[in-house]
Amino acid sequence: MYKINDYVVYKREVCKVNDITKSKYTDNEVYILAPVDDASLKIEVPTSNENIRSIIDRKTLDFVVNEIPSIEIIDLPDKQLEIEYKRLMSTDKVEDLVKIIKTAYLNTQERTNKKRRARDKDVIYFNKAEKCLYNEFSIVLDKSIDETREYIINCIEA
Repeated sequence: MYKINDYVVYKREVCKVNDITKSKYTDNEVYILAPVDDASLKIEVPTSNENIRSIIDRKTLDFVVNEIPSIEIIDLPDKQLEIEYKRLMSTDKVEDLVKIIKTAYLNTQERTNKKRRARDKDVIYFNKAEKCLYNEFSIVLDKSIDETREYIINCIEA
């Protein structure tokens, strides 16, 4: 069970546990969560909900960052790509976010090099995955989103 002020991930949204109380609607105990990027929003979630997980620890973050170059991109036909993006967004693995980011980034670069416009699905899923990944990593690293992005890029280029 999480404690007040713990950071958790609920359906890919990084949240802070603001309170633990009884639900207004049932007799169940619930977490009152506030997303880190919109603290004005309050989410009431049963403590038994399986869609809540702890944020990753520093050791896992370092492992994932070191693995980024070897994480495979998605190699599917264009029509199946969005389905796979959606599927990967619904998992709780940070590696799946990296896979989306790498694939969307490389697809966009390839299209840009050919003087073509980036596909909307690549841009949308790149932004969604990057937001989820950097929100979680920024909490672990105790850095801003921009500092986190810079940290990851520097680690990859080192």
